[in-house]
Amino acid sequence: MENKWNFQGNGELKAAPGITIRGVLSNIMQNLNKDDQRPIIPLGHGDPSAFPCFRTSLSAEDAMVDSVRSGKFNCYSPSVGILPARKAVADYLSKDLPYKLSPDDVYLTIGCTQAIEVVLTAISLSNPVANILLPRPGFPFYDVRAACSNLEVRRYDLLPEQGWEVDFEALEELADENTVAMVIINPGNPCGNVYTSQHMKKIAETARKLGIIVISDEVYDHLTFASTPFVPMGTFGSIAPVLTLGSISKRWIVPGWRLGWIVTCDPNAILQQTGIMKSITGCLEVSTDAPTFIQAAIPQIIENTKEDFFLKIVEILRGAADICFDKLNEMPFITCPSKPEGSMFVMVKLNLSLLDDISDDVEFSLKLAREESVIVLPGVTVGLKNWLRITFACDHSSLEDGLGRIKGFCERHAKKE
Repeated sequence: MENKWNFQGNGELKAAPGITIRGVLSNIMQNLNKDDQRPIIPLGHGDPSAFPCFRTSLSAEDAMVDSVRSGKFNCYSPSVGILPARKAVADYLSKDLPYKLSPDDVYLTIGCTQAIEVVLTAISLSNPVANILLPRPGFPFYDVRAACSNLEVRRYDLLPEQGWEVDFEALEELADENTVAMVIINPGNPCGNVYTSQHMKKIAETARKLGIIVISDEVYDHLTFASTPFVPMGTFGSIAPVLTLGSISKRWIVPGWRLGWIVTCDPNAILQQTGIMKSITGCLEVSTDAPTFIQAAIPQIIENTKEDFFLKIVEILRGAADICFDKLNEMPFITCPSKPEGSMFVMVKLNLSLLDDISDDVEFSLKLAREESVIVLPGVTVGLKNWLRITFACDHSSLEDGLGRIKGFCERHAKKE
């Protein structure tokens, strides 16, 4: 007689590899042709740290070495993070805000990924039938974590013809009395857009009208290279409460260091009055802490990194965005609605009617990897079927090579007239 077991895997987590960026890219990588001697061109993920031109600042590296060699930070950290690091993050972010943050507003996390996990868990505790508004296209980790927290996901559209701005009318129709928060990602992942101050004020006013939190994912803060400057959502925290999520991963090009934060931008103390801050602390109490020696390096990293380093990174990204936009516009098989203004990505639409033996974005990506050793992300992963997310954060010669291979691939698969 077969034994009966009373446990089984979490269905949401079992499905995760098929819908997370890492899982999808891993599947595409398995389709590479091992006999192709050309270098693999990674245009699928936002980690340019392997390219020498994107190496982090020496002052950041020195801060890490000093922290380790001091011998003072081999201990456990408080669940919310060590005070000097929280103060440094508060001071760093306060420079762009009309009010001053305190260390008590800052919670340190293991990268922005854990920040997402903690925040969605915390807000889900407020209402057993809560729902959250997520952007489409967006970052799929929000969907996975919402499912694991029993948060219903409702997706509002970003409008490609309007620079990927929020469709406010549709967003308001999605909300009801159980809606607790909306997520924005600015600068945009996956779209490469940057919201204007006026648009963000309207986001805050809409959130106030709906009685919800704005969760502002600003992991690409200050990585902007067009006419629209980066403005933090916390600027409008007096209109509606804001939870800002960020990290050192992208601006300092150190995603492997895994140091992020949750910051309450809420001058009216609404998050404290409603118990959200207490819920965040509670979640962190039963979670893993960011490594203490990395936290301890944060004040020195922030204080000693020169502006020249940031300007160099932005200039590389500006040049890469120009190359990407120009090269893509040479291909009739791909439509690029707008030139990227920030982050490291651009969303482009496939013109499948011009391609002979490719049915959708997934097949395009798999065949491209197999035939050209170029990795791109199928748009369905971020919520837009038959689109692609292309990363331009690599050295310019590799980017030109990769885009040239994409063009050759499309021409080879073009419908014959």
